[in-house]
Amino acid sequence: MDAIAAIQEANGLLRGKGYSERDLGVFAVPIGESRALLKGAKIVSPFSDSAETVLRAVRDAVPSADELGKRTLRPAELRARLG
Repeated sequence: MDAIAAIQEANGLLRGKGYSERDLGVFAVPIGESRALLKGAKIVSPFSDSAETVLRAVRDAVPSADELGKRTLRPAELRARLG
């Protein structure tokens, strides 16, 4: 899967989990064609990795907006959940 497709899929998954782009969104990193960034109001600091890894984090480690509630995510928490 190419980076653009992975980013689009990740953003679709985030919308399905109840997040607006302002709360959590995946964006292409200007430097490095295969890298992506998960950022927004619901994460303490951006999570940056390959687009495939960010997609996996969104799919497997980001809870639904209802489950997260008023908490914010931490990149270290996502990495720990990915193993």
